[in-house]
Amino acid sequence: MNLKCAVDRRLRMISACSTIFLALAFTLFTGAAAAQTSGDDPTAAQAKTEEQQIYQTLYLTHATDHDSLNDIQTDLRNMIPRAKIYGVSSENAITVRGTADEIAMAQKLVADLDRPRKVYRLTYTITDSEDGQAKGTRHYTLIVASGEKTLFKEGDRVPIVTGRTSESTGSSNDQVQYLDVGLNIDAFLTTSADALTLHSKVELSSLAAQAAGSGARDPDLHQTVLEGTSALVPGKALVLGSLDTPTASRHEEVEVLAELVR
Repeated sequence: MNLKCAVDRRLRMISACSTIFLALAFTLFTGAAAAQTSGDDPTAAQAKTEEQQIYQTLYLTHATDHDSLNDIQTDLRNMIPRAKIYGVSSENAITVRGTADEIAMAQKLVADLDRPRKVYRLTYTITDSEDGQAKGTRHYTLIVASGEKTLFKEGDRVPIVTGRTSESTGSSNDQVQYLDVGLNIDAFLTTSADALTLHSKVELSSLAAQAAGSGARDPDLHQTVLEGTSALVPGKALVLGSLDTPTASRHEEVEVLAELVR
């Protein structure tokens, strides 16, 4: 009787050990298979990542110059460093490759940055006076877009001989450079949320009278330049400065008025 009980206990112990061994082997096999299928294969992981990426081309409407395209492209690369971003200047577009969230962020950034530029009408008023008495007023109107430069010229182009070359035939060719004489206005306007800044250069020049008997020579020029940067308030005139003619008792005051066009 005792021998039978001992045999039964030994058989139960062997059965329990076999069960534990089979369970442990199954667990290890299942874990290894899961690891192999989920993450141990770098090629499979890369393929899965590539499948999750999409691309989209974003066309710019208002930022039409090369500098604006580069600025938006740089902002996208800084804000979305993992995405691949390429600018296409010939199409005025930016192509973005990344996840759906990165594409959505790129769309929002472009919508915020690609805004229409404000356009202003700048009216320069030059008031002439001599010996303290007003002689006349001249108005010059320029249309300037924010971030762009506008140039206005009025006067003559005077030839200046800068060199002379001789040929084998005995004749000579003059090298001529032309100077703009009269009134030149350069205007560069920038805008922000609460400021309107204008950089102006107003240049007045005239030919000086040549002395009798001085012979052929390059003309002498009288030139006065007013250049500076000013903060403007739309609809309110601002005096930029005054110009005094060196050869006469003339005084010219320069004033500018900015008005929003669109």
